[in-house]
Amino acid sequence: MSGDARVFSRRRKWWTGAGAAVALLFLSSCGQSPGTSPGKANAAAAPVRVGVVQVGRKSLGRSLTVSAELVPFQETDVYAKESGYVHKLLVDYGSRVHAGQLMAVLEIPELEAQLRQDDAMIRNANDRIARAENERNRVEAQHHALHLQADRLSTVALKQPGLVAQQEVDDAQGRDLAAESAVDSAKSNLEAVRSDLLATQAKREHDSVLLDYSRITAPFSGVVSQRYANLGMLMQAGTSSSTQAMPLVRLSQDDLFRLVIPVPEGYVRFVKVGDSVEVRVPALNRTLTGKVARFSVDVKADTRTMHTEVDVANSDGKLVSGMYAEAVLRLEHKDGALAVPLLALNHQGGQVTVYAVDARSKIESRTVTLGIQTDADAEITSGLSEGDTIVASDRGGLRVGQNVRPQPMNVDQGNGNENAPKDN
Repeated sequence: MSGDARVFSRRRKWWTGAGAAVALLFLSSCGQSPGTSPGKANAAAAPVRVGVVQVGRKSLGRSLTVSAELVPFQETDVYAKESGYVHKLLVDYGSRVHAGQLMAVLEIPELEAQLRQDDAMIRNANDRIARAENERNRVEAQHHALHLQADRLSTVALKQPGLVAQQEVDDAQGRDLAAESAVDSAKSNLEAVRSDLLATQAKREHDSVLLDYSRITAPFSGVVSQRYANLGMLMQAGTSSSTQAMPLVRLSQDDLFRLVIPVPEGYVRFVKVGDSVEVRVPALNRTLTGKVARFSVDVKADTRTMHTEVDVANSDGKLVSGMYAEAVLRLEHKDGALAVPLLALNHQGGQVTVYAVDARSKIESRTVTLGIQTDADAEITSGLSEGDTIVASDRGGLRVGQNVRPQPMNVDQGNGNENAPKDN
């Protein structure tokens, strides 16, 4: 063998040995021994341990918590109807009053004088009526006498012609007609005087009503939350637009409160009148029950919320206007819903899937349709059946068809944490 041939033979043996060493190293790194095929290696690998839960039924519900301020059911500033001086002030800060209770008395000298004048005008009108009635009676009596005289003369002239001159008969009939006109005039005068009396009485009643406004009463039952007046202070009429009228007090109804809730647009469809609402008052460490009493039936363009009011009773008087409260609205609820933990769901594009473990302990992917979703669970409306086993632990390294070793696990429904599965 020549020298070149011997050199080539040695190089070929070296490359062959190096290739075998690299192949051996690669197989060792893959966990295979020389001469073992990939299929046999996968079959020999131990199943992965995964945490699973069983699909079951439970009650699911969603709620919305909104912070709001408690305001009185009614609150108003009480003004004086007529200008006057505060003569009596019967309430102060925190005074509790009932509807119609007297709170203040104003002194209005002008109206008192006007009432005295009205009384005098009524007495004068009554005197005029008495005189008019007497005048009517007098002219009626005179007319009666003249009418009888004219009738007698007319009868004599008819029965005994020529006995009574026709001129005398005509004069008697003329006096009769004149007396009749006087009676009509007296009656008209009497009616006019009576109308004057009615007008005077109406004016007196009007002035009396205005004077009654000097007694300021509570329009509804509540508590005085502000007082603006003092004794002797001149109160301007609240109906005058030319003056800066000051109210007497501010009155708040505190046996019933409104909780105004701005409900976001996405939850408007769930709000119904009469729905029960859980009201938490942190300042008092209390939880009360209210009801949705009314809502505006429109969504504000600037906030995209709907004005909703919850009535909260305050029978024990512990609630105070201005306190903050949290209203928990129950949006939707379903008993016996087929539910799975949220952490078991896989979101891929527009689809939602879960990894189910079949009877052979192999992974399979199921496409599901969701219903109600809470903070921890989701309702399954299609894709799973009650009793199915699904993977709820980490699924990052799993693939469809893979053999697994399922281990039951507990899911903390309060915060979504999972308790790791333990070996049996």
